[in-house]
Amino acid sequence: MSDLIATAAALVAMSVTVLAVSLVPVPLAAQPAQAGTATEDIGVRPFHVDIPDSALADLRRRIAATKWPKQETVPDPSQGVQLATMQALARYWSTDYDWRKVEARLNALPQFMTSIDGLDIHFIHVRSPHPDALPVIITHGWPGSIIEQLKIIEPLTDPTAHGGTASDAFDVVIPSLPGHGFSGQPTAPGWDPQHIARAWAVLMKRLGYTRFVAQGGDWGDAVSEQMALQAPPELLAIHTNMPATVPDEIAKALQDGGPPPSDLSADEKHAYDQLDYFYKHGLAYAQEMSNRPQTLYGIEDSPIGLAAWMLDHDIRSYELIARVFDGQPEGLTRDDILDNITLYWLTNTAVSSARLYWENKLAFFAPKHITIPVAVSVFPDEIYAAPRSWAEKAFPGLIHYNRLDKGGHFAAWEQPELLTQELRAAFKSLR
Repeated sequence: MSDLIATAAALVAMSVTVLAVSLVPVPLAAQPAQAGTATEDIGVRPFHVDIPDSALADLRRRIAATKWPKQETVPDPSQGVQLATMQALARYWSTDYDWRKVEARLNALPQFMTSIDGLDIHFIHVRSPHPDALPVIITHGWPGSIIEQLKIIEPLTDPTAHGGTASDAFDVVIPSLPGHGFSGQPTAPGWDPQHIARAWAVLMKRLGYTRFVAQGGDWGDAVSEQMALQAPPELLAIHTNMPATVPDEIAKALQDGGPPPSDLSADEKHAYDQLDYFYKHGLAYAQEMSNRPQTLYGIEDSPIGLAAWMLDHDIRSYELIARVFDGQPEGLTRDDILDNITLYWLTNTAVSSARLYWENKLAFFAPKHITIPVAVSVFPDEIYAAPRSWAEKAFPGLIHYNRLDKGGHFAAWEQPELLTQELRAAFKSLR
């Protein structure tokens, strides 16, 4: 995702088939809310994950049958995801990895499905045991999923058990983006970040919330910022760990390929250099998905092809993942990484998720002129670490800004304690 490609796109166990998953639709009482059509079913139904054994056996068979390329001709990742990393991943994936563990984690949470504008939307909804909890809708990105946010659910909903106070409590709603995970796959164009933002407001009102906040990074930022622009009266503020703050003159200098402006501060120059590297070396995946997502049949058919495509998102994330499969302890584990990849594989969402890049027509890092309150957390290994000066210009209603010492693109997943602390601090003034 980048400015340079702006023109590109409780729980009840039951059983009905949705994608490769089983659930039973049992309507629950739902709060009245505006839906996309006058006749749309606004019911909310429990959801249960139940992947067939045959799908897991097929996955292992396909991994074992991988046709491998020769090793890269350089000793670094400049040609892409390295063979040794992929073969280590494949060995673990085909022999020791256990999908049933994460399936059990998901099924221990209240999961639901509801239809918005004719599309099934899957979401996790965990209410806090504490009264007056602040509702938050948290949106994942690509190549992430609801797996990204599993580690922050308990600290947010039950803060007294995780170093906080009852006044820090949140009700947490985590939807799967359209075309991702267990949500439906759109069959016609139109599910861009603006449409998703409107759907999220419908979802929160359907759940009975009259005031709430929103959070996200990557596509989660794009959706949350669009929610802020649309400014439904129930939305109090947003928090982002990947904000759109790049000033026009910086974007132009990067696009022209000339030298950076001479008056940049140290933080601004660092952000400029990060963006310059990303634009020159990290955009291949986004350009393909923005222009020709349907061409990516290989990642729908090959689990190793899918895994390599997802690992090659940004250099810092890839380096962390490579260290994990080399046996080094990191914020992520081998199971964390494969839980997420396997979810994409089992739900057949490699191509449908890519279409969001094609749908998007927004300049991703350009300020959107948001006026409602915004909180920003900056992790050092993000695609770019937004300087305070840029954040203050982009968000006149900035209520929180903090630079963290550790963490990258997948903040909730990699550094759940830090992101939890950030969300508590970010929204404290709004309670």
